Amino acid sequence: MKLAQMPLTVTDWAALTPTHHPGETGHATWRTLMLGDVRIRMVEYSPGYLADHWCDRGHILLVLGGVLETELRDGRRFRLTPGMSYQVSDFGDAAHRSASAEGASLFIVD
Repeated sequence: MKLAQMPLTVTDWAALTPTHHPGETGHATWRTLMLGDVRIRMVEYSPGYLADHWCDRGHILLVLGGVLETELRDGRRFRLTPGMSYQVSDFGDAAHRSASAEGASLFIVD
């Protein structure tokens, strides 16, 4: 990740227009800030959310609230609670998808 040259940027996440993304079940709500090629998001997963795809993109993800279940395509599963994060690269065999039985709030940089 390379951040473009820019001045200090302050973000009022509540002021950003949310976009809605249906999952296989439930939905995700994103508030997104683009800084050059870097996408920064505040994401809310509804209770019962299951992603509708396997993601190959690298992320830095921090759980702010709720519980996130992350599954790797190879079958490994990880349960993340508030204050936990994962980091996954764009390279290798780390295709993953997210689910949340109770809902989750996330901060994601990719």
